[in-house]
Amino acid sequence: MARVRAELWVAALVRRLNSMGDFCVVSRKGDKDAGQIWIEIDHLDGKISLYAPAPSNPDAQDREFIPRIVHGESIAVRERLALEENYDPDFWVVSVETRKSDIGLNVATLN
Repeated sequence: MARVRAELWVAALVRRLNSMGDFCVVSRKGDKDAGQIWIEIDHLDGKISLYAPAPSNPDAQDREFIPRIVHGESIAVRERLALEENYDPDFWVVSVETRKSDIGLNVATLN
């Protein structure tokens, strides 16, 4: 099964989350076809979580993510994204503001 282009997947996520009452924007545009997608979630309590693309899983039906920072400090998220920029500048960052604990991401379980 072919993977949906990054640009289209991000647009759908932003539209879905905004329609559910969350505030969601693209804070960094990456490669339109295959850029990695990172999700930062501001929990509106001074804490931020950061989700990164999970390692490839041929059985996955949709994109999967793994938590990199869970309810951490903003500076830790900025530092991690700066590291990613040095490694691969073609990545996306989707920023979400919500009080919800689950925004509907497929979170991979790593064994």
